[in-house]
Amino acid sequence: MRMFIQLVTLGFGLVGQMALADHHSAFDQMKQMAGSWEGTLTRSTGEVVETRSNFRLISDGNTMVETLIEDGVEMLTTYSEQDGALKVTHYCSLGTEPEFKVASNTAGSVDLQLVADSGLHAEHHNFVASMNYDLSNIAAGSVVVSNTAMNGGTLESGRAVIRRVK
Repeated sequence: MRMFIQLVTLGFGLVGQMALADHHSAFDQMKQMAGSWEGTLTRSTGEVVETRSNFRLISDGNTMVETLIEDGVEMLTTYSEQDGALKVTHYCSLGTEPEFKVASNTAGSVDLQLVADSGLHAEHHNFVASMNYDLSNIAAGSVVVSNTAMNGGTLESGRAVIRRVK
């Protein structure tokens, strides 16, 4: 009986560890962004602007806050987990607060898409529609962040190459 209890306890421990290993994959990838970043953002309009981001872990490591400055305009993005999935909310200079979920998460890339029930509509609102973090060169201190946004009924895109400065 004692041996059975030890085996059951060991089994639950292993299952718990496996669940934890898989539970945070997209959020853990994003946590690698902690620190300060600078670079340039090239918009689909051809405009090139400076961009700076500072990512900080708060709430005992359960939430990450990004303060983003694009072309002198400050915005805020939060990254956390809800029911085991990465939840991202972007407080945008376009005047909306789109929420995102993970569309795909592979080693070196986190792809985010607007949640289906966002209430945002291209014909009525300006909003960021998708974001992608290419983290494949993060060890070398470089990340590519791409996005799409609806602006005045037109789909625009941007691609920022940022480098870690702290």
